[in-house]
Amino acid sequence: MAKVLPFKAVRPTRDKVSLVASRSYQSYTQAEREARLDYNPYSFLHIVNPGYKYDKEISGKERYQLVKNRYSEFKEDGVFVKDELPSFYIYRIVDRDHQVFNGIIAAASVEDYKNDVIKKHEDTIESREIVFKDYLKTVGFNAEPVLLTYPDNDKITSIITEIQKQRSEFEFTTTYRDTHYLWEINNINDVKIISDAFENMDTLYIADGHHRSASSALLCNELKTENKSHNGEETYNYFMSFLIPESELKLHEFYRVVKDLNGLSKEEFLIQLDTIYRIENRGIMPYKPSKAHHFSMYLDGEFYSLYLRKNNYEFNTSLDDLDAQLLYDTILSPILGINDLRNDTRIDYLSGKKDIVNLKSLVDSNAFKVGFGMVPATIQQMKAIADEGLTMPPKSTYIEPKLRSGVTIYEF
Repeated sequence: MAKVLPFKAVRPTRDKVSLVASRSYQSYTQAEREARLDYNPYSFLHIVNPGYKYDKEISGKERYQLVKNRYSEFKEDGVFVKDELPSFYIYRIVDRDHQVFNGIIAAASVEDYKNDVIKKHEDTIESREIVFKDYLKTVGFNAEPVLLTYPDNDKITSIITEIQKQRSEFEFTTTYRDTHYLWEINNINDVKIISDAFENMDTLYIADGHHRSASSALLCNELKTENKSHNGEETYNYFMSFLIPESELKLHEFYRVVKDLNGLSKEEFLIQLDTIYRIENRGIMPYKPSKAHHFSMYLDGEFYSLYLRKNNYEFNTSLDDLDAQLLYDTILSPILGINDLRNDTRIDYLSGKKDIVNLKSLVDSNAFKVGFGMVPATIQQMKAIADEGLTMPPKSTYIEPKLRSGVTIYEF
């Protein structure tokens, strides 16, 4: 049974939300960040990059305190206002490709995360968990929800559809040509129907935000220990989430690019590949695979298709069936000598949402020697891996939707 609750969000005023909302800090180039910081005084980037005010790079605990200061200033200036009633928030995104995403922003339970009601499919790095936990404890808020997915539910869908007939509280379009909408739900009957619907679900799955979830659990443990009157209902017992039905979740692949052939010549590399794959030279025309367990490869100015010789590979778990794992088991580790996918600097990743030509350009620039493409993982694979308590390799999926930071804020 999943516990999902409404909460009192801190939100920008209607007239400023389009100016406040930002992508994640890391997704901007330096030039993009500087332009927004120079010309938009309301951008949420001013909060997460507080050193800009002093023309200085600031990190660590000093930065955390300044983030808190900038956030307080936005509230004092009336840019952010806290809602008076606990609410669920329907969030809708229509992207430039006319894909539509509908979900509910709500508070998900840390206990559910600890008890595996909320299941994960990725490993987290402890040091990153601790850093973000310390950040959250100092600033006292979270502005970027964890993306959770749930089985399609008629009752929830019906309420979302009905509420969306009303005028939205927010409607704004970004420079990426994505249009965002937000509606409040604080009607007692609707809130109960949504809460009960989630309570009847055995499992929710983390689609994106494993470190944020883990850090929220660490923070809860710490604050619980410090609070002698802890009762389990404090806001730190929950974390902000965007819950989206499985049918509307979009999974893209990640391309892999590798800097060298691990001391092998091109011919030696292809001969070793031939043991595991049937190889076809596709020439200079870009090639993308269309089936699981097939890969594209770009090497020395030409594309190749790689078809797995299945008699040489055993599928014992759901993880074995995942192409990102298959590529690691058959090529990246045994042939190219890349054993640590998180830390080896010889490998890099490129979102499959971009064209395969981007992979070609990286290799042609001589920054990398070889590149690999694959078909996206499926939601069924992601769930099966989580159900078996296994974890995907890093950068196995690029998941949409991506929400903007600063539209709804959860305070501890």
